[in-house]
Amino acid sequence: MASCKITVLRKMINRDFVDEYSSLDISDQCLGCHLLTVGQEFLVEDHNNIPEGFCAWAWGDIQKDVTHIMFDGSYPWMKKPGTAISSCSDGLMPVIFKIEKLNETSHEI
Repeated sequence: MASCKITVLRKMINRDFVDEYSSLDISDQCLGCHLLTVGQEFLVEDHNNIPEGFCAWAWGDIQKDVTHIMFDGSYPWMKKPGTAISSCSDGLMPVIFKIEKLNETSHEI
């Protein structure tokens, strides 16, 4: 089984949903999820174990895509084989991730 890399591509905040539906006190300066940073990378060598420092809720959402990529899967709508774009299911402040299979010889992130 190959390893893969997860990269945080984008953090979003749906301000209108936060204002209408959430009891959270989120300032106008909030840039979304406080656990992850755009550009942050995580190495995954075992699809059953959450990478250190990764959000457990987001892992629950994207683990199926991680497993698919690690077992040599691809999605026909993606330009590059062995790559997926996935996201956490937080409707207020979703995070978008790139998941990519790493070469057997390259495990650098």
